[in-house]
Amino acid sequence: MVKRYVYSTDEYNVRNYGTVFLGFLAFVLLYSLIAILSFPLLWFEQSHPAANILSYSDAFWALQMSASTIGFGDFYPVSQGGRLIVALMFYIGVGIVGFIGAQIASKMVGFADTNVRNRELRRQNEEILQHNKKLEHKLDRLIAQLDNGNIPQNGK
Repeated sequence: MVKRYVYSTDEYNVRNYGTVFLGFLAFVLLYSLIAILSFPLLWFEQSHPAANILSYSDAFWALQMSASTIGFGDFYPVSQGGRLIVALMFYIGVGIVGFIGAQIASKMVGFADTNVRNRELRRQNEEILQHNKKLEHKLDRLIAQLDNGNIPQNGK
């Protein structure tokens, strides 16, 4: 039952993961990272005299804003360790937020799915291979007839 929401398998036994599942997974990953990295950010910032990130919620907000590339500037790191964590979250967050945006755009706009094209190409290749095998079999029979001196008349 859960498998139906997570992925489906096609006739080639290839797993195709659902857009909603991938978006949810990326969202959970993003906010888990923000929640975890908020602790060391707060630890670095609390020890600095000019710090403006003084609580866990401030650290969480600062990382969330850096991940989304908005960065309001109301909370920003002043320690080197804090800057390193915010920069790390920026680069990770840009990728994850971009992925989530691409999933939403794909659902709304309906970009061409390369998986569908790949399946169509596989099917066409399979048909071509089957046709080639039939031709090979006919050629083998023809060569055998020619080797035996039996020349077919009128294509028979």
